[in-house]
Amino acid sequence: MREHGGNLDQAQQRFGGRAEDWIDLSTGINRLPYPVGEVSARAWSALPSRAEIEALHRAAGHAYRTGAPIVALGGAQAAIQLLPQLARPGRARILAPTYNEYAGVLSAAGWEVQEVGELGALPGADLAIVVNPNNPDGRRSAPQDLLALLPRVGRLVVDESFSDADPQSSLAPEADRPGLLILRSFGKFYGLAGLRLGFAIAHAADIDKLAAVSGPWPVSGAAIEIGCRALRDQTWAEATSARLARDCVRLDAMAHSRSWRLIGGTPLFRLYETADAVAAQERLARSHIWSRVFAQQPTWLRLGLPGSEAEWTRLAEALAR
Repeated sequence: MREHGGNLDQAQQRFGGRAEDWIDLSTGINRLPYPVGEVSARAWSALPSRAEIEALHRAAGHAYRTGAPIVALGGAQAAIQLLPQLARPGRARILAPTYNEYAGVLSAAGWEVQEVGELGALPGADLAIVVNPNNPDGRRSAPQDLLALLPRVGRLVVDESFSDADPQSSLAPEADRPGLLILRSFGKFYGLAGLRLGFAIAHAADIDKLAAVSGPWPVSGAAIEIGCRALRDQTWAEATSARLARDCVRLDAMAHSRSWRLIGGTPLFRLYETADAVAAQERLARSHIWSRVFAQQPTWLRLGLPGSEAEWTRLAEALAR
């Protein structure tokens, strides 16, 4: 498995404790998740109907402010796995450094993969990939700059897994343009990563292909029911976006007290430059707080945002030691 956050089992092996003893800040998953409430017995016992799946698509269109065709999948990762099936292998260019699954999946499918450092190096690719905002550094590309790439690449994939708290930056409303494919993750902003729900939004031709290869029941009944409920709850989304904005300021101030320099981030995670990220990770881990480090960047430490006040207190105490 490629390096990712969320590897809490490895933290437990090294530093002990049960999973419930840990505060896992190694991912960008909201630690105050959407209140699921009751889930109907039918959601667990019956195969999802076409009408129920279409209701989920409409809820996603409402949340993402788009009328473009949508297909629900088992997380944004499921969409990444299916990308090679949209076209024959060719030249793929990825704006990097970024989420490492794209290069691995495409290379395994026979694509020639090139990682580039700026948008200007993407033209000429059969498949261009931009994570916006980017993971792990939060780099943002302006929507108009991304749209300008469309006639210069074969297909443009924009991964908006961390854009929920900044809807003005999303290209989802433009996703019915041929050659543009938008990926959205449900689990991060709504804090329900275990539900395994995400969406691809694109021109009908691409959505039809993805729907065909994903099979008749690409998501569970529980994911449909909870997803429909959450995606239409605009009050919760707005309140959560406001809280995350405040909490970013709070976390940045705590990191500054340790002389960590903010490199970037999103409303769901922050990336800091430290003198020694592994040493910083280990100090936090002794208080059962897990963070993310990067083998190729030994000074980078990524932290998600704590959820409850008890978690904030534990982090402050760990940083003060």
